[in-house]
Order: sequence, then C-alpha cells, then structure tokens
Amino acid sequence: MSKTINRRDIDFLLFEVFGVDRLCERDYFAAHDRQVFNLMLDTAERLAAGHFLGCAAGGDRNMAEVIDGRVRLVPQAKFAMDEMIDAGFVAASLDNEYGGLQMPVAVANACMAIFQSANIGLCGLPLLTIGVANLINACGSAEQKSVFIPRLLNGSCYGTMCLSEPHAGSSLTDIRTRAELVDGINYRITGSKMWITGGEHELSENIVHMVLAKIPGGPAGVKGISLFIVPRYRVDAEGSVGESNDVSLAGLNHKMGQRISPNCALNFGENNNCIGQLVGEQHRGLEYMFHMMNEARIAVGLAAVSAGYAGYMYSLGYARERTQGRLPQDKNPANRMVPIIRHADVKRMLLAQKSYVEGGLALCLFASSLVDEEKTHPDESARRQAHLLLDVLIPVVKAWPSEWCLEANKHAIQILGGYGYTQEYPVERLYRDNRLNMIHEGTNGIHGIDLLGRKVVMHNGAGFELVMGEIARSVETARAHKELSEYASGLNRARKTVVDTTAVLTAAAASGNVAGFMANSSLYLDMFGHLVIAWIWLKQAIVAQRALSGAHESDRPFYEGKLRACQYYFHWELPKITAQAELLSSLDASCLEMPEEAF
Repeated sequence: MSKTINRRDIDFLLFEVFGVDRLCERDYFAAHDRQVFNLMLDTAERLAAGHFLGCAAGGDRNMAEVIDGRVRLVPQAKFAMDEMIDAGFVAASLDNEYGGLQMPVAVANACMAIFQSANIGLCGLPLLTIGVANLINACGSAEQKSVFIPRLLNGSCYGTMCLSEPHAGSSLTDIRTRAELVDGINYRITGSKMWITGGEHELSENIVHMVLAKIPGGPAGVKGISLFIVPRYRVDAEGSVGESNDVSLAGLNHKMGQRISPNCALNFGENNNCIGQLVGEQHRGLEYMFHMMNEARIAVGLAAVSAGYAGYMYSLGYARERTQGRLPQDKNPANRMVPIIRHADVKRMLLAQKSYVEGGLALCLFASSLVDEEKTHPDESARRQAHLLLDVLIPVVKAWPSEWCLEANKHAIQILGGYGYTQEYPVERLYRDNRLNMIHEGTNGIHGIDLLGRKVVMHNGAGFELVMGEIARSVETARAHKELSEYASGLNRARKTVVDTTAVLTAAAASGNVAGFMANSSLYLDMFGHLVIAWIWLKQAIVAQRALSGAHESDRPFYEGKLRACQYYFHWELPKITAQAELLSSLDASCLEMPEEAF
C-alpha cells in the first residue's frame, strides 16, 4: 500500500480522463511523450518515498528555528530539496530558454502532488520558487528574466511572495510598504511583511522576494500597488551574489502544521538600504501578482488534496490490517475478529475520503490542464475559453479541497481510533498540516466572496454560463450509458438548482440588496463546489464505465472503485446542495444582522 498517492489514479486521470499525452502533438511539448511523463512520475515516487517522506515526521517534531541568527531546518531537508531540483522538478514546466523542461503543467503538478503527499510542508518552498520564476517570465524585463529565472530553476535561488503585512492581513488596500525611486532604475524599499513561507533559510545562496509596495503619489487603494523584485543579497548583471540587501528576519511564526518550513516576518530597509527592481509598470503590481497567486491557489488546492490523500491511503492500509469486533450477524465471541474494513461505518468513512481526495485530485489536474490549454492550444478562441473556465473555477480549486480533504483527514484519524490522535501515527500530523490550507492564499471566506461577487457575474455571467454548459455536455455524454443515467439526471437537477439559486441572488444584488447578496457567499462556494466535484466525478465515471467492459481482470477493481465512489458522492454528498440552495435563496440575514453586542 502506497504511503502517498495511488499512482494508478494519477495515470487514470492524466492519460485516460484528460489525455495529457496528446499534448505532445503540439510544438511546445514536442520533445516529450508518455514514456518521458512516466519516467518523471516514477522519479517523483522514488524521491518522495526515499527523501521527502523520510524527513516529514522529524521536520514536524523539530520545526524550523533560529540558531545563531540563522534559520535552520532539519538537515535532511536540504538533501531532499537538492534531489528534487537536480531531477528537474522545479524546472519542469518552464521554458527551455531559461533551463526549463517545457513539460505540461498537468504532469508537473501530478509529480508535485506525489511530493506533497509525502511532505506537504517542505513542498511550499519549491512551489513558491516555481511561481516566482513563472511570474518573472510573464511580467519581468528581458534582463530580469536572464538574471533570475535560471538561478531559480537550478536551486541557487529560492523565491517567496510578500503580500500581507502585520496590521492589514488579507486587506492589501491597507499595505504600508513603500518604494521610492533612487536613481531612475532602482527603488528603496521600506516596510514589513508577514506570513512569508521560506522568507529566510540556508538552503540556497540567495532568496528572491516578490514584494508588493506603494510608490508615493500613486493612486489610493489597490490601484496604487506596484510589484518589486527584492533579493536577500544584491546581485550584479550576471546574477552573482553580493552584499546584503537590508532584508532582515523579524521572527518566525510557530505553526500548528507544516512546521518543517520556516514561516517568517520580514523587515525591509531597517537601515534604509534595501533596493528593489520594479516589475513591469508602476501601479500594476496586484495585476501582475495574480499570475503567481492563481498558480499558488491551484498549488494550495493540490496540497490539500495530497495531505488528504496521504491520510486516506494510510487509514485504508490500517483498516485492512487492524482486526476488531465481528459482523452484526455473527454473535459468537469464539469466532475470530474481522478486519475493520468489513464494518459498514468504516467503509462509509473510507468512501467519503475516496470521494473527496480522488475528486479533488481530478479537479486540480483538470485546472492544471486548462493552464496548458490556455498556453498552447492552437486556436485562440479555445485559449480564451480555457482562461475563462479556469478563472471561474480557481476559487473552487483552492477552497473546496482545503475544506473537504481536511474532512478526509478527520475520517482517517477516526478510523485509527485512539491511535489516530497520537504522534506515533502520521494521520494527526497530516490533519494539522492540512488545516493551514483553508487559510493559505486567501481564506476560504475570501474565495466565496470572489466566486459570488466577481467570478459568477463577470462578463455578464459568461464564465458561469460556460461552466454550466460544460456540465450539461457531460450530462448528455453520460446519458448514453444506461448505468450512468441516474447520475446524469441527478447532476442535471443539481445544475438547475445552482442556476436558479444564482439567479435569485443576482436579482437581489440588482435590486440594491448587495449586502444580502454577499452575506452567505461561503455557503454559495460550498454549494457550487459540490456541483463541480459531482461533474468531475461523472467525467471519471464515463471513462471508467467505458473501460470496464474490456479491462483486464487485474484492473477491474480499480474501475469498479471509481464507479462506487461516484455512486457514494451522488447519493451522500450531492444532495447537500438542496438544503444549501434553499437557505441561499431565502436571503437569510442571520449572520448579516447579528448585533456585535449580542455575541
């Protein structure tokens, strides 16, 4: 039994459901084929099991700490990271021009999911580094690209994103970090940033911080935010490391989970000597940062899936081996105890986990495939459609797995019973690790506001209609299989429920009740997310049903497992949206109107 992610599931999603190997027909991916993809996946499994998993528990018990003014991680962390970098995983999806491998994002993220399921905390460092490289590639100057991207990919630099500030949290409107022009090119950066994963460490010779700051005299609010490259140590035109850039560690945040990686508070310009380079144009920093933030939101969703998946695999293995009790029809105490997997309630918890983590993984890899479509599809209209579809789904990709794959971790603990909440077993650590993802890259409440308040209504609802149209097409495809007709009808009813509920809410906003429209946006996100995951499960079921008739005997249990998990999701999970829709449509004001003094 795998201790990370079921490789058969990854292969099923990449090659049978999403057909990622067909991307090799495009010029950008022409150097690759399925054999190359399999080699990368095999290598990820080997390194994850051999190095990342090996330091997960130790890194949790011996969290990052400051020793003699330096941030120290467990020694195995650097070796594990160096192995990942040397094998090309940080460079996987970047352009050949800068030392990248030009692999599909879907394949690169599938590999990363394997690493994340072994050690979610350590994976935050390469994911941010990849994001910084992509951001500079998309928005930086030619010089910035040539100086920083190769070094980010070869491990001599790591990257961070510096948005939040101690007083402002997620409210970027209120950031105070300043950037003042010094010599026509360079800016003097002063301010403090909070919650910076990888903000200080000794794993690399330099760290590249992407810092949001305001240039004096710029527009108020988020329209006045600019983006700057601020290295830990200054670099010359060749990228060689020089003197300190006046970036100092203010302290470490002591987290409940993902404790192997340092989470820092940083001060920029304590000595008024911190220099940054402007990325792109002034006052477009938040727009640029969204290149990295959307990528990071997929990564957070994938991390949540991976931690949930690891807990599922461990509890599944435990349930098969742990004997306890007897079946209801067997009252003879002289008979042997049975493995707990035979008890219906344990099967319920395993099915719930399977439906959450396999549905969440499929969603994250689907979103990753949309990134590939947006970048490389030969037809411009198809690229625009992929962009729009992804834009609407991003809040769900981040928030739904971080909510429901945490629920999977809860079930994993429950299956182990008393052992589940002890440190001798990994499931309690996985739960703590995963709990952070509901907050990372914007709290789930923020993503509810984003989905209902912006994504659903943007472009006169074009993105929302696109999602609903894609769901309707899958319904029609499923109806060709009599075994799936029940699920096709159920998904279509759920789709109509979400459409009708959305119409009620948007009508309230149009009539001036904006507060009522937005008051229950978190519940809307949950309802919308449950619909999307049902759609993703139906897509999997269509492929599994087609494959089942001609499947080798050894492969039949896998496809049957997919169909059973789809059945569970449609019978146990999808019906939840009915009650959610009723509450949303009532425009209930319980939360909105609760007086502060009444708490």
